[in-house]
Amino acid sequence: MIELRDVQKRFGSRLAVDNLSLTVPRGEIFGLLGHNGAGKSTAIGMMLGQVWPTGGEVRVCGHDVTRHRARALHKVGAIFETPAFYDYLSGWRNLEILSHYTAPTSKERIREVVDWVGLTGREHSKVKTYSHGMRARLALAQTLLPQPDLLILDEPGGGLDPEGIAEMRGTILRLHRELGLTILLSSHLLTEVEQLCSRIAVLNQGRKVFEGRISEVKAAQSRVALKTPDFVTATKLLRERGMINGAGGIKFITLTDGTTIAEVTRVLVTAGFSVEGIWQREQTLEDFYLELVKPPPLAAPTN
Repeated sequence: MIELRDVQKRFGSRLAVDNLSLTVPRGEIFGLLGHNGAGKSTAIGMMLGQVWPTGGEVRVCGHDVTRHRARALHKVGAIFETPAFYDYLSGWRNLEILSHYTAPTSKERIREVVDWVGLTGREHSKVKTYSHGMRARLALAQTLLPQPDLLILDEPGGGLDPEGIAEMRGTILRLHRELGLTILLSSHLLTEVEQLCSRIAVLNQGRKVFEGRISEVKAAQSRVALKTPDFVTATKLLRERGMINGAGGIKFITLTDGTTIAEVTRVLVTAGFSVEGIWQREQTLEDFYLELVKPPPLAAPTN
């Protein structure tokens, strides 16, 4: 549904997106992750034909966006940047007006999307009376008007309270499950991405640094939490014994292949360390992401 091949975008001397290749197959919920300035919004802007690539190819729904934008986006709905509405008009009237930007939409279709996003009963209230969560649902309703095959959602849960985030998550899952939509989701809410997406790509400083399945991220079972009063000295001993190949912060170790928690415990206790706790810890998406994008350590000064 989406294919980017060696895409670049420069703004003057700044390279915002650097040789990005990305594939989003039909039927997936795909997460696009990265910090502010990593290139996510620029990449999405190019997918939607709002930002012109400096180089490479951007194809959506089988069509080149730069050559055939109307064809490429004919069955695409999108929330990009901050959705704008006429606050003095009702939600219903906003949807009627916005539908004319693409094609006139029947009352039956508007009624259908209002029901899909849970605005039934408030669709004739003025938008200025809507909560932030209701405005988010109205934005989602707008994306559904053209009966899309693909949704591109840039921070759909931005600014929502926990209840609103949970409602948005449930709506996205229902749209995917019942309508079979392909969804590209960009979000800073890593726990939401973890619950929604089957695959992700991570951008860092304009470059893709990872693309793969969420299950791959969570499959790293060698990460172990270790609680001991002298973590630094304990991990030094374990390194010397060849039992770990990494230690994070003051509580995590990464076991070498074939090493077990029982063996680590025995070595530490025999050496006189107090082991207050040691347990397997499934790697979260947040753990993986922060490790992936953290800056490299500064080189030690030389004399």
